[in-house]
Amino acid sequence: MNTKYNNYSSIFNFIECFAPSGFNHIDPEHPMVLEVDKLMTTNDQFFTVADMIEWKFLYTSKRSTQMLGIEPTDLNPYHLMEATHPDDIRRHNKSLVKLFNQVGELFSAGQGCSILSTNLRLRNPSGVYSSMLLQNYLFYSGSPHNTVYRVQVHTNIDHFKIIGKGFHYYVGNDLSFFKYPDTDLLNKGYMLSKRELEIIKLVESGLYTEQIAEKLFLSPYTISTHRSNILKKTGKASLPEVIYELR
Repeated sequence: MNTKYNNYSSIFNFIECFAPSGFNHIDPEHPMVLEVDKLMTTNDQFFTVADMIEWKFLYTSKRSTQMLGIEPTDLNPYHLMEATHPDDIRRHNKSLVKLFNQVGELFSAGQGCSILSTNLRLRNPSGVYSSMLLQNYLFYSGSPHNTVYRVQVHTNIDHFKIIGKGFHYYVGNDLSFFKYPDTDLLNKGYMLSKRELEIIKLVESGLYTEQIAEKLFLSPYTISTHRSNILKKTGKASLPEVIYELR
């Protein structure tokens, strides 16, 4: 089995090489392209580059064909949304809202970078849904025009069994999150189970522990245990803080 490339140095080299030209007219045989393609093949990944102000895909690596069944030159935002599992659509939409908020902040500041990552189930060419980690690296650029670029790396994480128990979510400026995922990275953010998310939604609707227990046919003790686990996982002092952060 091939050894995974844990850091994304070749992606940053790619950015440094092609960002000044706006990622236009990229030669598929360029040594930098070949280097990053090797990374993608070894790590079961593909990546896209988009101008987020013009909302236009500028480049897609060739493995989009193997992973989504879409040719690199054809891939657009519609394909990614259409391939998303129906149960993940709402979360996908919310992550896009947060993504564009980050884009707006970077563009207004005229500098900086940001990371946003989460996992979604996307349909592969065989029609089967695979668990994918979508890592977004956003950065402001004044060349060749003022914009915010997004480099989005898609990684197949089916082999990480723990991710099936919840979801990973991170937004911030810590570049250590932009690397090949491992268990430690995926456990950061909010790894909440479906039951925990259900309880959070019921708390948000105004229900108390006893009312939630009655609605879910569980004991108040079980609900209290879930609430305690939610606070431990998120590092928050109260559920209203968790609800605010998830919003």
